[in-house]
Amino acid sequence: MSFPFPPGTDEDTPFFVISVAAQLSGLHAQTLRSYDRMGLVSPGRTSGGGRRYSMRDIVLLREVQRLSQDEGVNLAGIKRIIELENQVEALRSRVAELQQELAQALAVADSTAAAVHASYRRDLVPIRQETALVVWKPKPRK
Repeated sequence: MSFPFPPGTDEDTPFFVISVAAQLSGLHAQTLRSYDRMGLVSPGRTSGGGRRYSMRDIVLLREVQRLSQDEGVNLAGIKRIIELENQVEALRSRVAELQQELAQALAVADSTAAAVHASYRRDLVPIRQETALVVWKPKPRK
Protein backbone atom coordinates (compact mmCIF):
# COMPACT_ATOMS: atom_id res chain seq x y z
CA MET A 1 0.00 0.00 0.00
CA SER A 2 1.40 3.37 -1.01
CA PHE A 3 0.63 6.16 1.38
CA PRO A 4 1.88 9.77 1.26
CA PHE A 5 3.39 10.41 4.68
CA PRO A 6 3.15 13.85 6.26
CA PRO A 7 6.45 15.77 6.49
CA GLY A 8 8.72 14.42 9.22
CA THR A 9 7.02 11.02 9.36
CA ASP A 10 7.63 7.59 7.86
CA GLU A 11 6.11 4.10 7.91
CA ASP A 12 7.09 3.66 11.56
CA THR A 13 5.44 6.86 12.81
CA PRO A 14 2.31 5.97 14.81
CA PHE A 15 -0.54 8.33 13.93
CA PHE A 16 -3.61 6.20 13.07
CA VAL A 17 -6.23 5.93 15.81
CA ILE A 18 -7.64 2.46 16.40
CA SER A 19 -10.81 3.02 14.35
CA VAL A 20 -8.82 4.10 11.29
CA ALA A 21 -6.31 1.26 11.77
CA ALA A 22 -9.20 -1.21 12.00
CA GLN A 23 -10.69 0.12 8.78
CA LEU A 24 -7.33 0.09 6.94
CA SER A 25 -6.51 -3.44 8.09
CA GLY A 26 -9.98 -4.85 7.53
CA LEU A 27 -10.27 -6.00 11.14
CA HIS A 28 -12.55 -5.05 14.00
CA ALA A 29 -11.19 -2.61 16.60
CA GLN A 30 -11.69 -5.22 19.34
CA THR A 31 -9.51 -7.65 17.34
CA LEU A 32 -6.75 -5.02 17.26
CA ARG A 33 -7.02 -4.65 21.04
CA SER A 34 -6.76 -8.45 21.43
CA TYR A 35 -3.71 -8.60 19.15
CA ASP A 36 -2.12 -5.83 21.22
CA ARG A 37 -2.73 -7.77 24.47
CA MET A 38 -1.27 -10.92 22.89
CA GLY A 39 1.81 -9.06 21.69
CA LEU A 40 1.19 -9.70 17.99
CA VAL A 41 1.16 -5.98 17.21
CA SER A 42 2.45 -3.31 19.56
CA PRO A 43 1.10 0.11 18.59
CA GLY A 44 2.47 3.35 19.94
CA ARG A 45 0.67 5.06 22.81
CA THR A 46 -0.38 8.62 23.42
CA SER A 47 0.25 10.29 26.76
CA GLY A 48 -3.36 9.42 27.64
CA GLY A 49 -2.80 5.74 26.80
CA GLY A 50 -4.62 5.69 23.45
CA ARG A 51 -3.28 3.39 20.77
CA ARG A 52 -1.69 4.89 17.67
CA TYR A 53 -0.86 2.58 14.76
CA SER A 54 1.84 3.14 12.16
CA MET A 55 1.67 2.08 8.53
CA ARG A 56 4.03 -0.78 9.39
CA ASP A 57 1.53 -1.89 12.06
CA ILE A 58 -1.27 -1.86 9.46
CA VAL A 59 0.81 -4.03 7.10
CA LEU A 60 1.54 -6.41 9.99
CA LEU A 61 -2.16 -6.61 10.90
CA ARG A 62 -2.97 -7.54 7.32
CA GLU A 63 -0.27 -10.23 7.40
CA VAL A 64 -1.68 -11.63 10.67
CA GLN A 65 -5.11 -11.77 9.06
CA ARG A 66 -3.73 -13.48 5.94
CA LEU A 67 -1.81 -16.09 7.92
CA SER A 68 -4.80 -16.78 10.11
CA GLN A 69 -7.53 -16.91 7.46
CA ASP A 70 -5.74 -18.03 4.30
CA GLU A 71 -3.01 -20.25 5.75
CA GLY A 72 -4.85 -21.54 8.83
CA VAL A 73 -2.04 -20.66 11.25
CA ASN A 74 -3.11 -20.20 14.87
CA LEU A 75 -2.24 -17.01 16.74
CA ALA A 76 0.61 -18.61 18.70
CA GLY A 77 2.12 -19.76 15.40
CA ILE A 78 1.68 -16.31 13.92
CA LYS A 79 3.41 -14.75 16.92
CA ARG A 80 6.34 -17.14 16.44
CA ILE A 81 6.50 -16.37 12.72
CA ILE A 82 6.60 -12.64 13.45
CA GLU A 83 9.35 -13.14 16.05
CA LEU A 84 11.42 -15.20 13.60
CA GLU A 85 10.93 -12.66 10.80
CA ASN A 86 12.05 -9.88 13.14
CA GLN A 87 15.08 -11.95 14.15
CA VAL A 88 15.98 -12.60 10.50
CA GLU A 89 15.69 -8.90 9.72
CA ALA A 90 17.92 -8.02 12.68
CA LEU A 91 20.50 -10.60 11.56
CA ARG A 92 20.43 -9.30 7.99
CA SER A 93 21.03 -5.81 9.29
CA ARG A 94 23.94 -7.04 11.41
CA VAL A 95 25.46 -8.92 8.45
CA ALA A 96 25.26 -5.74 6.36
CA GLU A 97 27.01 -3.80 9.16
CA LEU A 98 29.74 -6.44 9.41
CA GLN A 99 30.23 -6.49 5.63
CA GLN A 100 30.68 -2.73 5.69
CA GLU A 101 33.17 -2.97 8.57
CA LEU A 102 35.05 -5.71 6.73
CA ALA A 103 35.21 -3.67 3.53
CA GLN A 104 36.59 -0.70 5.49
CA ALA A 105 39.14 -2.90 7.26
CA LEU A 106 40.26 -4.41 3.95
CA ALA A 107 40.62 -0.94 2.42
CA VAL A 108 42.76 0.17 5.37
CA ALA A 109 44.85 -3.01 5.14
CA ASP A 110 45.34 -2.54 1.39
CA SER A 111 46.41 1.09 1.76
CA THR A 112 48.72 0.20 4.66
CA ALA A 113 50.29 -2.62 2.64
CA ALA A 114 50.72 -0.30 -0.34
CA ALA A 115 52.43 2.27 1.88
CA VAL A 116 54.77 -0.37 3.31
CA HIS A 117 55.63 -1.67 -0.15
CA ALA A 118 56.25 1.87 -1.37
CA SER A 119 58.67 2.45 1.49
CA TYR A 120 60.59 -0.72 0.59
CA ARG A 121 61.26 0.62 -2.88
CA ARG A 122 63.24 3.57 -1.48
CA ASP A 123 65.32 1.38 0.84
CA LEU A 124 66.39 -1.23 -1.70
CA VAL A 125 69.68 -1.01 -3.54
CA PRO A 126 69.74 -2.48 -7.04
CA ILE A 127 72.07 -5.44 -7.44
CA ARG A 128 73.45 -6.60 -10.75
CA GLN A 129 72.09 -9.96 -11.65
CA GLU A 130 75.03 -11.76 -13.26
CA THR A 131 76.88 -14.92 -12.69
CA ALA A 132 80.67 -14.87 -12.48
CA LEU A 133 83.25 -17.53 -11.85
CA VAL A 134 86.06 -16.40 -9.58
CA VAL A 135 89.16 -18.50 -9.26
CA TRP A 136 91.08 -18.03 -6.08
CA LYS A 137 94.74 -18.72 -6.05
CA PRO A 138 96.34 -18.47 -2.67
CA LYS A 139 99.80 -16.92 -2.47
CA PRO A 140 102.48 -19.40 -1.67
CA ARG A 141 103.71 -19.37 1.93
CA LYS A 142 107.19 -18.37 2.55
